[in-house]
Amino acid sequence: MRYWLCITNRDNWEVVKTRNVWGVAKRHKNTLAKVKPGDRLVFYVKQERKDKEILEPRIVGIFEVVSEPYTDPSKIFKSPPHLNETYPLRVKIKPVKLGELEFKPLIPKLKFITNKKRWSGHLMGKAMREIPEEDYKLIENSL
Repeated sequence: MRYWLCITNRDNWEVVKTRNVWGVAKRHKNTLAKVKPGDRLVFYVKQERKDKEILEPRIVGIFEVVSEPYTDPSKIFKSPPHLNETYPLRVKIKPVKLGELEFKPLIPKLKFITNKKRWSGHLMGKAMREIPEEDYKLIENSL
């Protein structure tokens, strides 16, 4: 079993939660190809600005993968207009644990974040990344 941190925004988190599906762009094909049924996906929503308020990054849930990766170009996820992406590479998932957990207090304890000052660099440009089991357990027990 592998553990993955899936990076998304609040709009697409709603899609993930209601449809039990995770999708990534074609450029992340090699990463998604490593995902297998039984793997655990930890969902991270990015920091966003809503009106004048800053919404801090959070861990919002853990899901188990229940299908092999497949392709579905239907437009269910929101994409920045300049990208016009459908996130067609997908896996079906089922919830394991839902909740909200502030991300920043976890940073000092997470092993996969080696540069604690520039932690966001460990997530930028990625749809998902593998994390060690001990990081997964820390998140699961805190959620």
